[in-house]
Amino acid sequence: MNLLPAAPRAALAIFACALALSLAAGGCGSGRSSRDRSSATAPISDAEVRLAEGSSAQTIAQARRLIADERFAQAKSLLDDWIAAPGARRLGVYPEAVYLRGVAKLGDDREYDALYDFEEVVKNYPASEFFASSLEREFEIAKDYLAGKRIRYLGLRIGDGIAEAEEILTRINERMPGSRLAEQALLELGDFYYRTRNLKMAAEVYDVFLSLFPRSEHRSKAMQRRAFANIAQYRGPQHDARGLIEAKYQIEQFQREFPLDAERVGMSDALQARLDESAAEQMLATARWHLDRDDQVAARYALTRLLNAYPQTGAARDALALLQRNNWPLPGAENTPGTDVPPNADSPPNAPDEPAPAEATP
Repeated sequence: MNLLPAAPRAALAIFACALALSLAAGGCGSGRSSRDRSSATAPISDAEVRLAEGSSAQTIAQARRLIADERFAQAKSLLDDWIAAPGARRLGVYPEAVYLRGVAKLGDDREYDALYDFEEVVKNYPASEFFASSLEREFEIAKDYLAGKRIRYLGLRIGDGIAEAEEILTRINERMPGSRLAEQALLELGDFYYRTRNLKMAAEVYDVFLSLFPRSEHRSKAMQRRAFANIAQYRGPQHDARGLIEAKYQIEQFQREFPLDAERVGMSDALQARLDESAAEQMLATARWHLDRDDQVAARYALTRLLNAYPQTGAARDALALLQRNNWPLPGAENTPGTDVPPNADSPPNAPDEPAPAEATP
């Protein structure tokens, strides 16, 4: 039995239907929203990765065309947008995109900014085919800095890039040891030091180069410059002569390995004779320094060493005269240079222009 009139029953039925539809719509909307959120946070599938790589290959090809046409700013803008896109790092073409962006920056005269892209490829993608290419680009930038190119700051090229270039060339040898690029980088660094008269560093770099690349086609050049760098470091009889001693042995080695080159560049017996004269003069100056301080034992020892090491030099004749003047025993006859002692033996023509400093040590 119906307790409600017909009209109220119809209204109630309509309300119930409306409520049911509302709940159903809400449930459907809630489910759809949940699915949307889950799809947004879900990882990219392999199929989606392959699809993205297909479209990315077109972007990379377009960037290459822009770089070939020297439209570097457009290529950089295109690659900036692609690299910043979500999931770009998962794609296999990502190292290439970063490398090409560095090339675009380099073409746009922004070589310092390009170093960041090349470094990202080198550090994070060493197995990439663009690893060696990135190092080659860094090598070219380093050569420009060593040649005098300045780093851009606030739109002006006012920064010195020497330190950056030295670091780049050193790291190339750490990252690609034994490679042709590492050989070129180390030789470039040694040539820079030699060219700028940083002779100590030049000699050290050439020495390392000869140790790491003993069969290099540039071995003759490195050996020659190493010897000359050691010779040029000698500053006179009042200073250390160890560089001359090293250079003498290096010249002998150079003569054995490259006799024709030795004659051509002047690494002959005449040069060795001049080195012997310089080393002997340094030992004579040391002996006189001891005599000025009345240290006769040390002076006699230095003179005896000079006669034994360099018996055929002019300094040896002066040393012999000093021994005779002080009534000191002479070394064995087989070690003496002869008995013809010049009358002014204590004033040799090659004596130092100024005495050793009072506080200096031999």
